[in-house]
Amino acid sequence: MRNGLSPLVMAILLGGLIAGTVDIGAASLINMVNPLRVMRAIASGLLGKDTAQYGLWASLLGLFLQWGMGIIIAAIYMLATAKSPALRRNWIPTGIAAGVIIYFVMVYLVLPLSAAPFRQEFSLAVFIKNFAFDADFIKNMLAMMLFGLILGFFAKDVGASKPA
Repeated sequence: MRNGLSPLVMAILLGGLIAGTVDIGAASLINMVNPLRVMRAIASGLLGKDTAQYGLWASLLGLFLQWGMGIIIAAIYMLATAKSPALRRNWIPTGIAAGVIIYFVMVYLVLPLSAAPFRQEFSLAVFIKNFAFDADFIKNMLAMMLFGLILGFFAKDVGASKPA
């Protein structure tokens, strides 16, 4: 603990910040838009449809919101894997599974509850309609699996016993 932070806190911060940042890049590539636009779309979850009028400030808000969500998701991942060192040791399948769960929670719970203008209400009909294995679904699911893998990577050694 040279920096004064516990390995758990470091894993949460690094995993959340890096996964959140990579997620912005992935969304930019998937949608072929500038990362600032992705960050404004994130901010629209709080600000609503008029987010573009705030320009760079909205992009910065989106970045901080994304990092905050990344840190919260990383903390949840740490809590979910805390009682089973095997989950953290097997971080690749655990991270992939976490990414799948993160995808569904974000798309079908967080986004519908936000103020984003592109959100859809949650209903079984919308779920069935959107649950198509098309290119967008696959790209977005892969991006969330990468998010989960990043969290798993940073969590893999937290709480592991060190050899004597």
